[in-house]
Amino acid sequence: MSAHDAIVVGGGLTGAASAIALAKAGLDTLHLAPKGQLDRRTSALMMPSVDYLRSAGLIDEPEKLGHALTQIRIIDATNRLIRAPETLFEAGEAGLEAFGWNFANAKLLQRFEEVATTLPSLATRDLMVSRIESTEAGHRVQLSDGSVAEAPLLVGADGKKSVVRASAGFAVRESAFEQAALVCDLELSRPIGGTSIEFHYPNGPFTLVPAGDKRANLVWIDQLAVLKAAQAGSKEEFTTALLERSQRLLGSIKVTTPSFIFPLSTLAVDHAGKNGVVLVGEAAHAFPPIGAQGLNLGLRDVADLAAALAEIDRSRPNWANRVSRDYAQRRAADLVRTGGMVDTLFRSLLAEMVPMQALRAGGVWALKLMPSLRRQAFSVGMGGR
Repeated sequence: MSAHDAIVVGGGLTGAASAIALAKAGLDTLHLAPKGQLDRRTSALMMPSVDYLRSAGLIDEPEKLGHALTQIRIIDATNRLIRAPETLFEAGEAGLEAFGWNFANAKLLQRFEEVATTLPSLATRDLMVSRIESTEAGHRVQLSDGSVAEAPLLVGADGKKSVVRASAGFAVRESAFEQAALVCDLELSRPIGGTSIEFHYPNGPFTLVPAGDKRANLVWIDQLAVLKAAQAGSKEEFTTALLERSQRLLGSIKVTTPSFIFPLSTLAVDHAGKNGVVLVGEAAHAFPPIGAQGLNLGLRDVADLAAALAEIDRSRPNWANRVSRDYAQRRAADLVRTGGMVDTLFRSLLAEMVPMQALRAGGVWALKLMPSLRRQAFSVGMGGR
């Protein structure tokens, strides 16, 4: 049996960032990161998240890995009785060169893995968890190769179906949507620059995120049946569907990667940490990809975990329990606020009731016409506390 200060379960971006943060805090850390399929998604990280990645030594210059997001353009493409105005948000209004940067998840994870290899106190193993049990020393984890590891602090970064969350008895609230998200990469005949363009349709947004030159990453949210039908059609039929939903705004479209469909759901826990166990990323929270909040929220989890560790004297008994309690307190308000904001926004896009449509359209008009309100919205959307 191997003994460690911390064990991190989960091979995604928040898992890798958490393992690195723990190792840099001086903990002997075991990271259980089984290899999965290549993650073809992208993540739009707002500037506070990019600043954290740089300060934590996870990236150097963002332009080496990603593409700047300088504008957000929203187009109401519904045929509803009450529609919102077309609105353009510019980073310069907030005194920023960019709202954030769009990164390919695979490239970002590769960079994290490179950083991990430089840390002598961090061991990464391509193994799954077979069983987790509590002990006097903390948590005993049996691995898929039959070996056993033990640590006072256990970090669950293992996604919506978290084994860590289930084994530790965290209460979870989850609900599924009829909608799903289709993602793929596109090449456009007209440059998109640094503008993320969102076409809002009755079943969710059709979003083109800049990926450099004339390239864009597509996130298309719609009824699952609609997305499956589009994916199953011929290449020409699929391209035509994309042209129609983009209103041919950027000319012709060429699909450059396979498309993937992901079901959408919300997930929340009452507390993100207890009894020496902390949950980060989608093990603690999940929601539709609206407002670029998913990985941004996960990186705030990691930052608060590092902050909680910095305040704890690990020479004292039960230090891991105190870390988990402190972490849960630090994360509580942010998780409630961000989860509620994203859920409300997404449901407002789907709402068919005229009063809700009027409320949403009025809100967009207010953002369009009131600079002070727009700046406040920028702060909230970028993770301002």
